[in-house]
Amino acid sequence: MDLRLVSLFITASFLFCAEGKLPSPKIATFSIVARDPKTGELGVAVQSKFIAVGSVVPYAQAGVGAIASQALGNTRYGPVGLELLEEGKTTEEVLRLMTKADPGRAHRQVGVIGLEGNASLYTGVKCMNWAGGITGPDYAVQGNLLTGPEVTQAMALAFEDTNGTLSERMIESLRAGQKAGGDKRGRQSAALLVVRKGWGYGGLNDRFRDLRVDDHPTPIEELDRIYRLHRKIFRRPDRK
Repeated sequence: MDLRLVSLFITASFLFCAEGKLPSPKIATFSIVARDPKTGELGVAVQSKFIAVGSVVPYAQAGVGAIASQALGNTRYGPVGLELLEEGKTTEEVLRLMTKADPGRAHRQVGVIGLEGNASLYTGVKCMNWAGGITGPDYAVQGNLLTGPEVTQAMALAFEDTNGTLSERMIESLRAGQKAGGDKRGRQSAALLVVRKGWGYGGLNDRFRDLRVDDHPTPIEELDRIYRLHRKIFRRPDRK
């Protein structure tokens, strides 16, 4: 994608919010973008004190990558970032191109993972404290307005130490982050998005797991309950 188009999309999105035409509360949250090298699954899991966080933060495309856009989330980062990844840009290049073109970059936080498991993250200087993240093999964890760095540290360790499916490891990462303190404001919603080509409903799309808890007192536990139920009904295509 031409950089001029990247700039057009991102600048227009920022100005639309800045002019007061669209409510834009900050998505203080914590999330993980990750890959399962054995299955090729790519995914995002997120929790926030923000209603329906799954409608704003997670983006993923089978065979391409996954992106979490949060803080003052820019919904163009998902589709534009995935297109840049599909063109062969590295995760570092994707973040550099998008944030350079975005006048609101100081308020953005983004985690990106590519097809090969290389992950990068960006935290703008005006994201609310505590804000930051960690990258590791096949994952990146990030958050803002957290109780402290112990949240993302716990998330990273949980993902690395947990066995099971990609969905299970990402949910456990969220659970560990919540136990370590989580979002300073509390909790409200959570979401899980996992993709792999041909693994969606009927083999007709790539959305293998696309689950959301939009408003709940314990959203991570509710997300886990829904995931367990979904897994019983919709098994992996290669394990029918």
